[in-house]
Amino acid sequence: MQNTTLHRNIFQRLLGICATKKPLDEGCWTFDNGNIVVDLARAPELSGVNGAIRLEAKTLPERVLLILGDDGEYHAFRNRCTHGKRRLDPMQGMLQVQCCSIGKSIYDYKGKIISGSAKDDIYTYPVIVDNGKLVITL
Repeated sequence: MQNTTLHRNIFQRLLGICATKKPLDEGCWTFDNGNIVVDLARAPELSGVNGAIRLEAKTLPERVLLILGDDGEYHAFRNRCTHGKRRLDPMQGMLQVQCCSIGKSIYDYKGKIISGSAKDDIYTYPVIVDNGKLVITL
């Protein structure tokens, strides 16, 4: 597996603007009792490999990046680089996510740091697929 970086211009890197968007249907997910539940029928962004959404709300204790990885599995990450606290984006064909900022820290799907300015791993959350829904336990 080779390490590359996502194509982002210098302004996107400086400002920490990630490529991953919030879901078009903000009602596709709920948070209750420490669990995020995502209705896959309402989240078409997750229908293809490397599909991803950002889950963010004042009621959510942490920002979450949710992806359908190159391995065909769903992965959830605390969407916060351990170096500059910026958001993450999936790296197509790499089984990795990358910080959207100048440091370009790269982590594998288990959250382990591979390269970049970060010194610490990122936190990952367990994801269970249950009858067309994803359950992420924070």
